[in-house]
Amino acid sequence: MDVLRFRQIHLDFHTSEKIAGIGSEFDAGAFADTLNRAHVNSVTVFSRCHHGMIYHDTRFPARHPHLTRNLLGEQISACHRADIRCPIYISVGLDEYMAREHPEWLEVDASGRLCGAGPLQPGWRKLCFASPYIDYVIEQTEEVLDLFGDEVDGFFFDIIHQGGVHSRWCLAEYERQGWDASDPRCQAALRDLLLTRYRERITAAVRRRRPDCTIFHNAGHIYPTWRPLLHTYSHLELESLPSGGWGANHFPITMRYARRLGLECMGMTAKFAKTWGHFNSYKPQAALEYECFQMLALGARCSVGDQLPPSGALDAATYRLIGAVYEQVGRREPWCEGAEPVAEVAVYNVEATGREDGRVDSSNLGAFRALQEGRHQFDLVDSESDWTPYRVLVLADKVRFSPAMARKAEAYLAGGGAILASHESGLAEDGSGFPVDGWPAVWGGELLPYHPDFLAVESSFAEGLADAQFVMYERGARVRPASGAEALAQVWEPYFNRTWEHFCSHHHTPCERRGPDPGVLRKGRIVYFAHPVFACYARHGMAFYRIVALTALRLLLPDPLVMTDAPSTLHVAWNRQPAHGREVIHLLHYIPERRMLAEDTVEDVIPLHDVRLRLRVNGVRRAYLAPDDTELEAAPAGVYTEVRVPVLRGHAMVVLER
Repeated sequence: MDVLRFRQIHLDFHTSEKIAGIGSEFDAGAFADTLNRAHVNSVTVFSRCHHGMIYHDTRFPARHPHLTRNLLGEQISACHRADIRCPIYISVGLDEYMAREHPEWLEVDASGRLCGAGPLQPGWRKLCFASPYIDYVIEQTEEVLDLFGDEVDGFFFDIIHQGGVHSRWCLAEYERQGWDASDPRCQAALRDLLLTRYRERITAAVRRRRPDCTIFHNAGHIYPTWRPLLHTYSHLELESLPSGGWGANHFPITMRYARRLGLECMGMTAKFAKTWGHFNSYKPQAALEYECFQMLALGARCSVGDQLPPSGALDAATYRLIGAVYEQVGRREPWCEGAEPVAEVAVYNVEATGREDGRVDSSNLGAFRALQEGRHQFDLVDSESDWTPYRVLVLADKVRFSPAMARKAEAYLAGGGAILASHESGLAEDGSGFPVDGWPAVWGGELLPYHPDFLAVESSFAEGLADAQFVMYERGARVRPASGAEALAQVWEPYFNRTWEHFCSHHHTPCERRGPDPGVLRKGRIVYFAHPVFACYARHGMAFYRIVALTALRLLLPDPLVMTDAPSTLHVAWNRQPAHGREVIHLLHYIPERRMLAEDTVEDVIPLHDVRLRLRVNGVRRAYLAPDDTELEAAPAGVYTEVRVPVLRGHAMVVLER
């Protein structure tokens, strides 16, 4: 199987059948030359788009009516002559041509409404995966394989979602399965069944003709529910446009989970200042650098999205921008090829519990932000992951335990692991109590009576925080210390809860007295917070929440891999290249800034000077910055090596050779 390349373009081509001159300005030599000058070595090109239009010779009637050439074939030939890989795009969930020709194939919701845009709205309608439409998708894919044969490098199948599940095809499936179509649990089960069936069928159809080409089914995210279906993927691609609705934190959180699923990974952002299909829209170069270098730092290849204009001629400004970044990516590749992420902390992925509260769950986000700002090296895991390589397991706010998970946690602790947990994490699924032996808290069965309340830490826990009571904006749980547990913080109470009968000042009632309830408890290698401290940090941003969580983590992990007094805006990601016997520590200093109403961007690179790192590694014979080969000062300090970076401008890789 052809390995993934580091510098890919995802070349959208969703082009209305009302537009003439499709591909009229396409020049194979210019196409390949533009990509080469931009240091691109892989490009996803289109067979069939969201409009349902096909861009090559075909027996199906959906060929774009204004296309007069075999555009996909010419693109593939031009790319292969230039040693550019070109996986083929096929739209699955969206196809406006088929939506018009076969409206009975559209998704239907429980009220009988067709899903997607209405008849007078510009936009997409959603095809139902239970309908014969999927037969068409498979037949059209098989035609591509027949037409292009060994020239097919791979497939990118898009929009793998099922929403409404009440079409006549779905109702028939409910009946076959013996399921109640009005039961939300059965509706969820049918969605899973249809998506699983689609993946199995389309993958089998491709593998019959091309056993070794790459296959990816895109849903805009990497879900824990994909584990049983990973055999239908050759690799994982994480679509995540920071300015396109995903936000800046979606990629680094999700990639820390995806990279441990056993498949090679590719990150996907785009050149657009906003989101897909914004023609003549360009993000700042610093933003694209940050997004691509972050992909490298987290163990992923890079993909940048663009959209080919209807004429078929690539936009020169776009490829000047991408080329400026991909030239730098290319120079960094030798220190990224075969690199393995190094992590000593595991954060349990809240999405694996089914209790996530948004596209980026608030508890996942708070844990991610706290650990990243503390420069900890961490992955996201689930119940099927191997926890034993990690020194600490973080259970953020709402990770309840099944009996099997409780047994796994006990075995993990018995093997020397440690747990940092908060709020409902560690509870049995039925809420009856904490099933893990040695847990520092005894469940009180209810929330704390006051909201908000306050947290005061003991000086032995966090001396610099011990002179104040800090407001806890999210409601905590009532617990009491287990036998042998130590209280590290105490809950303080307000005069009263804010109601119509009594209130004080603008928002909440001030602190009055020390309450009877502990706020943070420790016993052995477990520290437990009664409040959802990670959601507190994600939602309210008060530095105390991060500091107190990191202070608790320091009790369990006193000698982390990375220590530095640099600003919290410096992000550090540690990779290892076993084949070269070297450690590669990525330093990233790009500061997203809100310059518009709802989105952040990066425009300026603000250098850091005299960055001093303590890295838990010894026996270092040489330290230098890649890719410029600049020698660094490095000195042993016990189990650490101290390294000084004179100047950091955006991104650098500290390389330690032993």
